[in-house]
Amino acid sequence: MIVKEILDESVLTLAEAKETLQALRAPRARGAEKEEEGATEEIRYERRKASEHTSKFAKLSAESSRALVDELRELPKMKESIAVRIADLVPKSPNEVRAIYAKERFTLTEADIESVLDAIAKHE
Repeated sequence: MIVKEILDESVLTLAEAKETLQALRAPRARGAEKEEEGATEEIRYERRKASEHTSKFAKLSAESSRALVDELRELPKMKESIAVRIADLVPKSPNEVRAIYAKERFTLTEADIESVLDAIAKHE
């Protein structure tokens, strides 16, 4: 088994992951033209399933989801992981926002929930 070193670690939204997976798939598609050389290689099961999942469930573009995460990070009581989850799920009602915050040790005020929903409305 080859052990690789982790160079950088960051949280991605589904839309950003979709864009990354598509970028990784592009060189393989170009390699399909060189079939006579045997340069093609099948896409691994895990990558194919991840690509299908991101294509099915990503609701925003990569740019607008990252802009939404950046805007949400400026709000009080907002962690990056929660902002990414909100950008992935794109909640439409106050109850959906409360469900995302259900495991946190604090509750949101109605004003906080409305500011989250306003930020989502700007980026849809």
